Amino acid sequence: MTDLWKGRFATGLDPNIRAFTASLELDKRIALHDVRGSIAHARMLGRQGIVPAEDASALVAGLEGIAQELGAGSFPWPVDAEDVHSAVEQVLAARLGATAGKLHTGRSRNDQIALDLRLFALDAFDALDRALRALGQALIARAGQEVETVLPGYTHLQRAQPVSLAHHLLAHVEAFRRDRIRVAEARRRTSVSPLGAAALAGSPYPVDPASVAAELGLDGAFRNSIDAVSDRDFVAELAFVAALCAVHASRLGEELVLWSSAEFGFVELSDAHATGSSIMPQKKNPDVAELARGRAGRIIGDLVAVLTTLKGLPLAYDGDLQEQRVPLYDATTAAPALETLALLIRGLRFDRDAMRQATERGMLAATDLADHLAARGVPFREAHEIVGQIVRDRLEAGKDLAGLSTADLRGYDKRFGDDAADGATVARSLAARRSPGGTAPERVREALAEAEAAFGR
Repeated sequence: MTDLWKGRFATGLDPNIRAFTASLELDKRIALHDVRGSIAHARMLGRQGIVPAEDASALVAGLEGIAQELGAGSFPWPVDAEDVHSAVEQVLAARLGATAGKLHTGRSRNDQIALDLRLFALDAFDALDRALRALGQALIARAGQEVETVLPGYTHLQRAQPVSLAHHLLAHVEAFRRDRIRVAEARRRTSVSPLGAAALAGSPYPVDPASVAAELGLDGAFRNSIDAVSDRDFVAELAFVAALCAVHASRLGEELVLWSSAEFGFVELSDAHATGSSIMPQKKNPDVAELARGRAGRIIGDLVAVLTTLKGLPLAYDGDLQEQRVPLYDATTAAPALETLALLIRGLRFDRDAMRQATERGMLAATDLADHLAARGVPFREAHEIVGQIVRDRLEAGKDLAGLSTADLRGYDKRFGDDAADGATVARSLAARRSPGGTAPERVREALAEAEAAFGR
């Protein structure tokens, strides 16, 4: 290999140093992005008269051939190339001769890699959005079947109030909806071309960064050449958005782990989506949910790595930025986790009887009794105290609220109405929560229609 900087150095690079600084194997995934940027750059060089038109055409034709080979998996990777950029240049030089050397006119590896990584990140944002949409659609589809299904809603992992299962599933949809908004916003900030910034100070050639950005389908070009080559906010944003998506997926996964346990028994995983034990024949393990839960920790680590590196770097380009690639590439593992969770959701079997029975234990209608008194003019704090006494007495008697009569209730307070006992049922409790965004079936159906419109079917 001919070193890119051989004119400055009297000796070749120590093989151990080359091995430590090389990034070819890691960065082969951005090769097509690199070639795509080079094609746009070569065309601009020709349009601007920076290189002769025939040379620009030869460069474009040679690069398009390399792109086809990369797509087909037949590109002849040089074994001694330091990185993707030099590998492409080396093959191009073997085919075009000295003309290939004109490709790097008005460009540095600094703005080149900044572009490659931005293009990679844009694809990653798109893949993440598709995965979020798939998971949201799976949850919405299941929610549409479970509007009337009741389960205990929890706070502090203690049974709290009855809710519609559909309402609970749609709560997860809301988190993924916010994730999609974040993806779109971060994608827009990433869609900026740094080509033309060169090493850090700009170029003495009459380059046209705006036309390169337009050809690449980007929203615009850089405003400051120093910032263009040193900015890795888009890496941090992809890591952050991916981490938060993974956190939301982890929370869903945690519930599936709990709900599929014998202690809850609310859901059973499809045989096609569960794993077994090598020693215990009875086991049916929620490995997908657990792996999604575990992946969140890994991607959170990626975000911390990115921020920790960036916080100490002076402007403009520093070699430390090469270490940003690993967390950038790893952040893309959030999307497969979401897509696999979507498969899991579609294959679940909910045990509606087990959920309903769970709502009939644990005093879940206690708030309804307090609300009944408050609606009849009793200050809520006083109503809370009255019902708290009822709960305490029922617990001491080993009983739940089920079976209380109006006479029993009036033994605690004469202000209980004739329908107080009837109102303290699961169905009445659910139906009563008809405030906007509540769990009443009528509200849940409205929410379903809105979610379907947002995510599509």
